[in-house]
Amino acid sequence: MTRKRLLSASDRVKISSKHNLKSSRSTNSSARMTIPKLLFLNTPEEIARESQAELARSQKILGRILKKASKRTVRNTLLPFNELVRIVSEVALQGQLLFNVHKQAAVRDAANRAYLAADSFTTDLSLNRSLYEAFERLDVSKQDDETKYAVLKILRDFRRAGVNRDEATRAKIKALNDEISQIGTTFDRNINEDVRKIAVSEPKELVGLPPDYVAAHPVKDGAITITTSYPDALPIFQYARNDDVRCRLRKEFDDRGYPKNLEILKQLLEKRYDLARILGYENYEVYVMENKMIGSAKAAEEFVEKISQAAETRMNQDYQLLIHRKKEDLPDAMELEPWDTSYYIERVRTEQYAFDSQELRPYLRFENVRDGLFDITGKLFGLRYKHLTDVRVWDKSVECYDVYEGRCRLGRFYLDLHPREGKFSHAAQFSVVVGMKGVQLPQAVLVCNFPDPEKSAGPALMEHSDVVTFFHEFGHLLHAILSGRSRWLETSMEGIEFDFIEAPSQMLEEWARQSEGLRRFAKHHSTGALIPEELIKRMEHAQAVGRGLSVRRQIFFAALSLAYYSHDPAGMDTTAIARELNRTYYPVPWHEGTHFQCNFGHLNGYSAAYYTYMWSLVIAKNLFSKFLDSRSIMDRKTAKRYRNTILEAGSIRPASEMVRDFLERDPSFDAFQAWLNEGVN
Repeated sequence: MTRKRLLSASDRVKISSKHNLKSSRSTNSSARMTIPKLLFLNTPEEIARESQAELARSQKILGRILKKASKRTVRNTLLPFNELVRIVSEVALQGQLLFNVHKQAAVRDAANRAYLAADSFTTDLSLNRSLYEAFERLDVSKQDDETKYAVLKILRDFRRAGVNRDEATRAKIKALNDEISQIGTTFDRNINEDVRKIAVSEPKELVGLPPDYVAAHPVKDGAITITTSYPDALPIFQYARNDDVRCRLRKEFDDRGYPKNLEILKQLLEKRYDLARILGYENYEVYVMENKMIGSAKAAEEFVEKISQAAETRMNQDYQLLIHRKKEDLPDAMELEPWDTSYYIERVRTEQYAFDSQELRPYLRFENVRDGLFDITGKLFGLRYKHLTDVRVWDKSVECYDVYEGRCRLGRFYLDLHPREGKFSHAAQFSVVVGMKGVQLPQAVLVCNFPDPEKSAGPALMEHSDVVTFFHEFGHLLHAILSGRSRWLETSMEGIEFDFIEAPSQMLEEWARQSEGLRRFAKHHSTGALIPEELIKRMEHAQAVGRGLSVRRQIFFAALSLAYYSHDPAGMDTTAIARELNRTYYPVPWHEGTHFQCNFGHLNGYSAAYYTYMWSLVIAKNLFSKFLDSRSIMDRKTAKRYRNTILEAGSIRPASEMVRDFLERDPSFDAFQAWLNEGVN
């Protein structure tokens, strides 16, 4: 999962015009590692003071840009604009991160106010007619291609924002954008803070769960508490034989954010619809798709239906397979319940494919997985990670690393990987400083919720799905670090088409699935023995079980996001729409009495574009096919081409061109279709 796109900024680093006007992207040796200004502040007052000072500095730069100039040039317009947006973006990015990770609610609230202020400033910029006219007069015909593309996108974004409208209309647009930002952060906060729980009376109700899970959940005050946090909940859904426990926890899990977010979602949909209409679009879906790879709302809807049809036969086979297994437990069963799917997929894998996911866990100790991820990506892309112990962090569990290529430092990242109260409850990568060539090195953060070695009863063993998530999010992080040599923010990773952003991260997941990747780090926590090849083979066959169901579940999510944003939301019953689309795309019935949409956080950050995951997955399967064509998925030559063509390129040109260059052909549907149909008898 990624966060809302925001551009980054500098940290008291003056731009060298001479350096930035060079065209080469081959080095970033003169860039500095800056200190993220907001990230390590611990009081609301400090955050308010620093963020206000930075925005005031940005206002002064804007004033200098808008002074009359006889001729608009890169030096007097684009360079200071780039500096200005870097400053504003740094406030927004770091405020957004602190809102999601800080332990103190007052600090989270202050960080959110800083984010909203920066977001509002960005909206003001996008509607500033004088600034737009300055860029219209900027002649870049003799500049390099990266600069031309940056200015093209800047002008496009001005127009999409409504800068050409009259003053009264621009004021309405400004007010709507500010409201949307506030509503969106409220939606996210309600999800993050709504950690629910159930109580079970004794350990026998946890039959089927791994021993270390049971040991970590002792009876206290006469009951065992299970929360809806991911390390607690997901093993219950997968392993717990007691269907009442699964049912009760699933009810709480599916109702996170309710009832607060029912009204908040209504407001979010209404304000975004109003914004789209004022900007001259039929609805918000049409507006959102205009600058994506997919190109149009019609194309997005057609893509969703194409994937849906491709997966239908496989989905039906999966469903019948699981129903047949459920009937062994309950002969009168006629359908799966919402709390059944993960459990019966696991039962079928165990009984029919001789694969129990718990067999993997002893080989997936958290520390080994982390170090193995570093080993794989280091060797693939020629990188080295240096653990830093003398830098500030916002929680004692956070680790910090610098990334090197040889002796050249490329960037820095932080790992915030374990649950705690008030923290973002899923998994995401957050940029905090976007790398700029010759100015500053990129910095990024992974925020996940994996088992904590400090709190585990014994070794912190991961589910394989958690390992895949770790690789996925690290794919985003590598993209942020390696693309950190762009000259302009518009051609950095922050400017990439949103529906391409998941492709590199989804491709890196493959090294967590393939034997050649797994056997580089999957060692038994007590014996040190490598994971057996035959266990990996059984896993590969077993993990195809339920794939059609999984794809159609994703299509339900995609269709839901499209449906909410493609209609006038007046009088819209979001629960009724979700229930109906679930019936259309997914055979497992809607969990009656629950309100999944209230914790579907992507409805804020991704809005109508949840199809991105499937769209990017099709691209990712194409990208990985080049590694499969090599003698090894660790092939350095292929990895170097991939790094140069995809990861380092940022958004210096359209993503479709970068993909085509790497593949040396147009992408096809074949690799995805073959993956979808693996394991079909």
